[in-house]
Amino acid sequence: MATVKKTTTKIIPDVMVEPTVIDDNYIITLYMEHVLMGEHEPKTIYAFCKNNNIEESDFYSFFGSFDGLKQEIWNKFLENTITTLHNDASFGSYSPKNKLLTLYFTLFEVLTLNRSYVLYVLKDNTKGMNNLMQLKQFRMTFKEFIKNHVATEESANKTVSKFTTPAYSEGAWIQFLLILKYWMDDNSKGFERTDIIIEKSVNTVVDLLDSKPLENIIDLGKFLWSERKM
Repeated sequence: MATVKKTTTKIIPDVMVEPTVIDDNYIITLYMEHVLMGEHEPKTIYAFCKNNNIEESDFYSFFGSFDGLKQEIWNKFLENTITTLHNDASFGSYSPKNKLLTLYFTLFEVLTLNRSYVLYVLKDNTKGMNNLMQLKQFRMTFKEFIKNHVATEESANKTVSKFTTPAYSEGAWIQFLLILKYWMDDNSKGFERTDIIIEKSVNTVVDLLDSKPLENIIDLGKFLWSERKM
C-alpha cells in the first residue's frame, strides 16, 4: 500500500486573525464559523457582511452567492488534497491502485479535519439530494484528476486501458460518494473502519479490471454485511 503523508490542512483556523486584505479564504472562514457556531446558514449576504464588518462588495468580489461560496469550500478541500499529493515526489511513480488509495486516504484526512462542517451541510435531510449540489465543481475537478493522474494510458494496466477513461473516472466518483456516506456514519476510533472500506473497495474495483475478483468481492460483501449488524 502506498505511503500516505498526513496533512494538517484545515479550512477554519483555531484562532481568527483580522486580515490585512480580505480574500476568499477569510470570507470562507467567516462563513464556516457562522454555520458551526450558530447552527444555521446566514439568512442574507447583507446580514452576513454586516455581522462580520465587511462590505458586500468584498463578498461579491469572490462569490456571487452563498451557493457559489459553498461550492468553493468543497473545492478548497480537494485543492488541499491535490496539493498534498503533488508535494509527494513519489506519487507519480505509484501504481493506479496506490494512487487511488492515496487520493482517498488524503482526501478523507482533509474532510476529517473539517468533519463538523461536512456533517452539518450534508446531513440536512430537509434538502435531501440537493445537498450534493454544492459538490458540483468538486465532482468535475475530482473526475479530471482521476483522468489525468490515475486512469492514464501510461499508468494503467492493459485491462484498465480497455475501459474508457470517462467511465473509469465516473466509477471512482460513485465509489467516493459511497465511502463518504460510510464515513459520515462511522463511529469507530480514528475512523479506522472507513480506512478498511477504502482499502477493500479499491482492491475490489482494481481486481474487477485486472484479474479474478471473486475472492475480494466476497470479502467486501462479508465486511459490509457485518457492518450492518453493528
